[in-house]
Amino acid sequence: MVKNFTAIIEQDEDGIYIGRIPGLKGCVSQGDTIDELIENLKDAIKLYLEVNGDANLDYSKFVGTQQIEI
Repeated sequence: MVKNFTAIIEQDEDGIYIGRIPGLKGCVSQGDTIDELIENLKDAIKLYLEVNGDANLDYSKFVGTQQIEI
């Protein structure tokens, strides 16, 4: 069964990409490139589900992001 997860991706001051999966509390990874990050996130998701199962999944719907200027 295929499952889809939303990833929030940011880039730190050193150029490293950091991704987190909001529906899986604490599921975070990083990579030097977006492709590396995605592969690392896939591994992190698999491990998360292996350890925690489906019981703790947050099925809230991702709506989007917004830049706010102050």
